[in-house]
Amino acid sequence: QLQLVESGGGLVQPGGSLRLSCAASGFTFTIYTMNWVRQAPGKGLEWVSTIDTAGITYYSDSVKGRFTISRDSAKNMVYLQLNSLKTEDAAMYHCAKNHGEYGSFDGMDLWGKGTLVTISS
Repeated sequence: QLQLVESGGGLVQPGGSLRLSCAASGFTFTIYTMNWVRQAPGKGLEWVSTIDTAGITYYSDSVKGRFTISRDSAKNMVYLQLNSLKTEDAAMYHCAKNHGEYGSFDGMDLWGKGTLVTISS
C-alpha cells in the first residue's frame, strides 16, 4: 500500500529546533518529487518546501534560511530540519508526493496524516 508517515513533531520554544521525518512506502520513492506542506488551525494549506529527484531544493519565503529539506533514497525517507522556530511556524506538517502538475497542491496525490509542531511562547 502507498503510505507516507510523518514523525518528529513536538513542543518547542521559540528559537528552538526540530527534525521532522517522513517514511515512504509502496512506491518507487526515487522517481518522485517530494514536498512538505503545513496547515495551522483555521488556516489554509501552506506550501513549505520541495525536493526534486535530483536533490534540488525549494523553499517558501517564510522558511527560507531556517528550514532544510533532504532525502535519503536508501531509506525512502524525507526530512525537514526546522531551526530558529517562530510562533507562526506552529502547524500540522504533512509530507506529500508529487504526481506531475508541479507547482500546485493538485499535483500532490499522496499525503501523510501529518505530525504536529507546537511552539510555546
